[in-house]
Amino acid sequence: MTQPEIIVIGGGIAGTSAAAHLAEHADVLLLEAEPHLGYHSTGRSAAIFIRNYGNEVLRALNAASAPVLQSGAGISDTGLLSPRGELLIASEEDIPELESYAREATGLEHLRPDQAVELVPILRKERIAAAILEPDAQDIDVDRMLQGYVRLLRSRGGKTVTGSRVRGLSRNKGVWQVTTEEGDYSASLIVNAGGAWADQIGELAGAHSVGLTPMRRSAVLLDAPKDYDIEHWPLFASVTESWYAKPDAGKLLVSPADEDPTHPHDAWPDDMVLAEGLYRYEQAVTVPVTRPSHSWAGLRSFTPDRTPVVGFDPAQEGFFWLAGQGGYGVQTAPALAALCAALCRGRAPELNTATVEALSPARFARG
Repeated sequence: MTQPEIIVIGGGIAGTSAAAHLAEHADVLLLEAEPHLGYHSTGRSAAIFIRNYGNEVLRALNAASAPVLQSGAGISDTGLLSPRGELLIASEEDIPELESYAREATGLEHLRPDQAVELVPILRKERIAAAILEPDAQDIDVDRMLQGYVRLLRSRGGKTVTGSRVRGLSRNKGVWQVTTEEGDYSASLIVNAGGAWADQIGELAGAHSVGLTPMRRSAVLLDAPKDYDIEHWPLFASVTESWYAKPDAGKLLVSPADEDPTHPHDAWPDDMVLAEGLYRYEQAVTVPVTRPSHSWAGLRSFTPDRTPVVGFDPAQEGFFWLAGQGGYGVQTAPALAALCAALCRGRAPELNTATVEALSPARFARG
């Protein structure tokens, strides 16, 4: 293999999309530790685009990503989104939180309890004091999105190597040396898209930690409630994020919306966490919880300010951070990939200056 100009570490949706953008103007190698791309968080995503999800910076990224997700531009012949909607319900004590969410959001519809039950007939009307609907929330075809970026990367001459976990990083005379379990590589620029492992990769490179905390998020699949057609139900959830549920291929995906801090690993669900979350969900609906047909967990990695970290490390030349996407990685990937490519090429980003600065790793530099 010829020496690439850029090595992207991490083959989730963040690293793969960034590599595809970078390959338009550079020789790119994408390294993934697992046997296939998208193994961890990308393959375990709730797969929904919610324009109002996240803080102000994330909402700007959502808006910038929307045109690509809607059209499939460059990665799919058709759009990657399909109608779903998001319904948030609140009890009397949760109304302040619902109002706070609504103040910072756009495109919402306020619903009465009976209107919420019309959308999701299994909800307990007596437990709903207020509700809001985001009609524009849409399902994302995550696998088609990931594979589209892989095809784009390869069509531009980029290469991928899987099953190659990075064990060492060092820089000598302007060139990074990358030691992996399967071989050694070198490049002038490293993009750290390591997900839950991004801080460990940064440590190998001698970069300053950005304070990433991997947090477990669990989910189960339940049989659809008997005598109900759930296909067109919106994602429905407590506004306090104590649980959410979403139709998924004829079944109902239910999550306790857990955020348990942990370490980087191949995550699995905790039975007690699942049981507690399913109990909270069951209190909100009129049907009993059936035995789950499948359960799983993934890791969502957050920085201390719950905003991604994207940009060149302030201390280590040629080391670029693309991490900390939390639960927003899939829906923000198009915008962050374009930003990564622009900054790595020294071009002006399409995002506004305030957003770019809010994403910079310089905000975590000590001193």
